[in-house]
Amino acid sequence: GILFRQFALTIAFSVAISAFNALTLTPSLSAIFLGHHRERAQFRFFRWFNQMVTKSTSVYRQGVRRLLNLRVAALVVFLGLLAATYFVYQRVPRAFLPEDDQGYLIFVVQAPQGASLSYTRDICARAEQLIDRDPEIEGVFSVIGQGAAGSAPNQALMYASLKPFEERTGPDQSAAAVMRRLRGGLSAISGAVVVVFNPPAVFGLGQFGGFQFELEDLGRNSLQTLADTANKLAARGNASKDVVGLFSSFTANDPQYIVHIDREKAKSLQVPFSQITDALQVYMGSVYVNDFDFNNRSYRVYVQATSKFRSEPKDIREYYLRSDTGKMISLDNLVTVEQTANPQVIRHYNLFRSAEINGSAAPGHSSGEGIAAMEALAKKVLPNGMTFEWSGLSLEEIESGGKALILFGLGLVVVYLTLAAQYESYVLPFIVLLAVPVALLGALGAQFLRGLENDVYCQIGLVMLIGLASKNAILIVEFAEQLRAQGLSLVEAAVEAARIRLRPILMTSFAFILGVIPLVLAQGAGRAGRISVGTTVFGGMIAATTLNLLFIPVLYVIVRSVVPGRVTPPAAHPAE
Repeated sequence: GILFRQFALTIAFSVAISAFNALTLTPSLSAIFLGHHRERAQFRFFRWFNQMVTKSTSVYRQGVRRLLNLRVAALVVFLGLLAATYFVYQRVPRAFLPEDDQGYLIFVVQAPQGASLSYTRDICARAEQLIDRDPEIEGVFSVIGQGAAGSAPNQALMYASLKPFEERTGPDQSAAAVMRRLRGGLSAISGAVVVVFNPPAVFGLGQFGGFQFELEDLGRNSLQTLADTANKLAARGNASKDVVGLFSSFTANDPQYIVHIDREKAKSLQVPFSQITDALQVYMGSVYVNDFDFNNRSYRVYVQATSKFRSEPKDIREYYLRSDTGKMISLDNLVTVEQTANPQVIRHYNLFRSAEINGSAAPGHSSGEGIAAMEALAKKVLPNGMTFEWSGLSLEEIESGGKALILFGLGLVVVYLTLAAQYESYVLPFIVLLAVPVALLGALGAQFLRGLENDVYCQIGLVMLIGLASKNAILIVEFAEQLRAQGLSLVEAAVEAARIRLRPILMTSFAFILGVIPLVLAQGAGRAGRISVGTTVFGGMIAATTLNLLFIPVLYVIVRSVVPGRVTPPAAHPAE
């Protein structure tokens, strides 16, 4: 919604300023610069250009006249274009926001259950060596102990910065190409799972790019069943061709230790309970003491046992604490350690226990196809008592699925009602809006040929094409109505209107088409969105300019033949 509002405000204000300029400043400037026109010898190029335009106009006029003689065949071809528009619309993959090259990549590292920080650090070191070998990587660093599901010693996050965009201009140097190359090497790392993701397209909606699949237990299954189902779903998904990089950070059997404190014995030995817990915290964990300054720098002081005395539960035998009587008591006499297995973190989504599965659509597949593949896979794998939901950008994509068509339909209705009020006719706006489907064919066809998706930026371009395509049709239809009012026949009015307005239509259309070429060929950060909207309006305007110049006169004659409407004769001038 925010993207559409930003687009609408930008277009509305720019059109308002342009209209004000056209109605006020342009006539004045035209009088200043064109009022004292003198015949001058034209350059050879301009003479050649004007001759070519004159010849093209003559050929175009003859073509329109011949097409009007074959208006039934032309109508059949136009209906075929409508069918082609629907066909291409179904073929273009649907997506929400394109995964853009943001200059860095995120790697998720998940070691086996119960792995220590040192083990996870070794895995990250191996992964860093592999990542650094890619020529497009500028640097990489790791955050040990922090993962997708929170803090855990067997998880880590890695961030790799790519080289500047000006050094990565080829298709094999993009972030997507780097991810494709790294996936094979990372999958070969034994002893852990390392997955690479793009950053999220919108910060705050998910931790990574791709999709967030929430597997939910409705309350009738164990945590082990939830973990097994999540792992099974991820394995089946990774074996398919539609999604890649599926993993779940949820585990049900993380090794843990439960410390039991004998309160009665501690009381009999006059050892306060708080002193026991403080001793465990100091020896097994750490405690902040104070700060000190050295060489103009401030350092923090932490107290903890040496690493070799806090690596195993049996090290508690070496710990002593002082009772209230002053005696040293072995901590081993007061506590017992029980080994167990429980989940590190139990997540809840919409009040249900859940396991999040992260992943992304496979290369060549849109996010919409990835979502559809996961939903189809879930129907086959999930047992009774389990369901799923979506979160992050995936949820936004699903909820906004049908709203784009509603917005497009409302745009057509507003344009139709506005033109109906202006021309006091319900027929002329209908003829004008017949130019829109051809523009959609060109826009979606361009997206399809470039391997792009029908995402939000494409939909913004489609809404923009309603006005751009209608503008060209208005020029022909309005002049045809004026010529009919002057006494010309229906066919002659259509032919002459098309001839008179050919040059203005071509000039404005080519100016717009050339203006969006930088978007079509965009590079750098944010190029995916610019390429999507640029390709949409580029292809749509080419189709609207070429095809509608032929079909609008024919459609005008056909519709006006069925619904003639009233023709206002020109006003008679009084005799002098």
